[in-house]
This record gives sequence, structure tokens and C-alpha cells, in this order.
Amino acid sequence: MDQFYLFIFVVALIGVVVFISLYFVDAGYGKMISDKWGPAINNKIGWILMECPVFIVMLFMWASSDVKFTLPYLIFFLLFELHYFQRSFVFPLLMKGNGKMPIVIMALSIVFNLTNGYMQGYWLFIKAPNEALYQELYTAQWFADPRFIIGVIIFFIGMAINLHSDSIIRHLRKPGDSKHYLPKKGMYNYVTSANYFGEIIEWAGWALLTWSWAGFVFFWFTFANLVPRANSIYHKYETEFAEEFKNRKLKRIFPFVY
Repeated sequence: MDQFYLFIFVVALIGVVVFISLYFVDAGYGKMISDKWGPAINNKIGWILMECPVFIVMLFMWASSDVKFTLPYLIFFLLFELHYFQRSFVFPLLMKGNGKMPIVIMALSIVFNLTNGYMQGYWLFIKAPNEALYQELYTAQWFADPRFIIGVIIFFIGMAINLHSDSIIRHLRKPGDSKHYLPKKGMYNYVTSANYFGEIIEWAGWALLTWSWAGFVFFWFTFANLVPRANSIYHKYETEFAEEFKNRKLKRIFPFVY
């Protein structure tokens, strides 16, 4: 088997382990943070440190590539970096409060982001330009292909849901308020983890618009990480908000389904 495809196959298998494990062990950050995960650092700093590696790796691999200004490789790069610029540098600075992030969680996220940055960058800028199928596929005509058009639409719908949901969470409390509230706007009218739903949709769009195994494995790993985490948040809200939660009949992450 080609070494690159073996590599992404292993990443996909790790995703299976992550998916199963997170139904038994809560990911120790955000709403599920716990002292059992050991020392923690400022949430904003931790978030920047864990997310920016993928942005930097992709930037480096794009800048080193012979196809960096060739369409549609340039568009792939810009879409990917658009998400991670917001996630690495904008999102953390908009955070409110003085939350903490366990160092071990940050370290594990850095490992994944370095791996994913390499996986996406290697595919786009090294592997695909040298494969006959993608030499024919990744041309200017790709922008008229239904896979690209639908993928981009799904990508931006997911991004919009994700950003809007993050904004709702940030504005749940007024300055000085320390109470916990059940989010009720936007997609939170249907699910308890609307931000995760948006991110899964976004990377499903990425997998489609790049039409690649690397994109699909990233989508799968995002799914494997966020779906069980959404389940944990669902049960936390179920306990914390009791009757109010029961009356709303919310799903975990996929509206009307789960």
C-alpha cells in the first residue's frame, strides 16, 4: 500500500478508537473540564497554542509548493486557512472569562493538528499534483463540478452555523454574571451542541469539495471527536437544567436525529 494512504488509514483507525473512548471518558476541556486532567493553563493561550500549528503547517507546505498559485489548489488553501485563522487567532481572543485548559489536552490537540496539517497539506501540494487522476480533476474546470459547488456551499453553511453558535454561547451571560444558562437561539433550538454540528457540516463540505481521502478522514476524525463529546454535554445539560431541558426535547448534535 502507498505509504501516504497507509498513513491516513492509520489516522482513520485512531478516529475509531477516539470515537469509542469518548463515550466512556469525558474530553477534559470546555464544559467538561476536570481536575483529573492535571495542570491547566489560561484557556485563550491554550487554544491559540493548540490550533495555530495546523495553520502554520498548511502555510509552510503551501509556500513550499510548485502549485501554490495554481487553481484550484490556491482556493483549497484559502478555504482551509480561513477556518483556521478564525479558530487559531480570532476565536480565542473573543473568549470571555478566565477559563482553563488542561496542558495534556492541549498537547494531544497539538499532535492531532500537526498530523492533520501534514495530511491535508501533503495531499494538496505533493500527492495530488503528481497523480494522473487529480491532475485531470484539479483544473479550472473543477469549479464547475457539482462536487466542488455543493461542497463549498456546505462548507460555508457549516462555518456560518459554527460562528453563529459560538457567538450565542459567548453572549449567554452579562458582565459580572456567573450563572449557567441553556442556550436557546439559532440551532440551539434543535440541538445542545450546535457549534459542533456546524463544524462537522463544514468539514463534510471540505471532504466533498476536495474529493479526497485526506478530506474524508479529517471529516471522520471531526465526527469521531465531536459526536461523543456532544453526548457528554447533552447529559450534563440534562442534569443541570432538569425540567427546563426536558420540556425542550432537544437532540444532541444532529437536528431531529441524534
